Amino acid sequence: MGGEWGVGSSLAMETIPAKARGIVSGLLQAGYPSGYLIASLAFWFLFPVIGWRGMLMLGALPALLVFYIRQAVPESPVWQEHKHLPREHTLETIGKHWRIAIYAVVLMTAFNFFSHGSQDLFPTFMRVQRKFDAHTVGSIAVVYNIGAICGGIFFGAMSQRIGRRRAIVIAALLALPVLPLWGLATDPVWLAVGAFLMQICVQGAWGVIPVHLNELSPAEARGTFPGFVYQLGNLIASYNATLQAGIAESHDNNFSYPLMLVVGIVAVVIAVVTGFGVEAHGVSMHRGQPKPAE
Repeated sequence: MGGEWGVGSSLAMETIPAKARGIVSGLLQAGYPSGYLIASLAFWFLFPVIGWRGMLMLGALPALLVFYIRQAVPESPVWQEHKHLPREHTLETIGKHWRIAIYAVVLMTAFNFFSHGSQDLFPTFMRVQRKFDAHTVGSIAVVYNIGAICGGIFFGAMSQRIGRRRAIVIAALLALPVLPLWGLATDPVWLAVGAFLMQICVQGAWGVIPVHLNELSPAEARGTFPGFVYQLGNLIASYNATLQAGIAESHDNNFSYPLMLVVGIVAVVIAVVTGFGVEAHGVSMHRGQPKPAE
């Protein structure tokens, strides 16, 4: 899956016109909550019929799309243009741009804490702390994934008009006033509203990431750079679930406290790191074009 995201985002960004990158970035990233939404609906309707083994088989079916992609989707014009040019080793290229690589890894670490910190233990929070039944938890999951899809597309498109960094900063900071409703509401309707708004913010910021990383990427390593820094950040942030669960257990299974703590901190970190960082809005994807100062 790590390979699919990085190469897929590069293929998309190198193929489409520069003026469409923002909205396509949001659409691409909306695939994540779309899959989550479909999985929630499948669990809701099909799990009682096909069980967990059937759910696993159903979840594996989208992988078969790789055969269609291999046969029917053309290579990007940028890759076609550059495929005969001499190439240096990908890690050597990234090494030459180590400052932007480190910046991107730090940013993606914060982003992965943002998404996983708001999603991974949220169903557990609803079941254990709020005592909601499986049907209610599934219904709220559907609601907040609809919010995630809307947020990704909206802020991705907005980044085309106001810039990548500004769109990310706005989405991240908007999560802060939503925290009390998202983490402290006890009524399922209000909790669903809070979760819907929170995922608009979280996935809204994420909706800008495919285009932002690809525009910052060295052209010679664009097939590797976005996925590499994304998944390295994901690796560092993989401690999130253990961290939040440990804090919750030490506070009598109060999951709302670590959920709000992690999301609140990383929202500020994302806003600061992005706001004082760099962007390459609208830069040419071709080799030899100037990049922002590192």
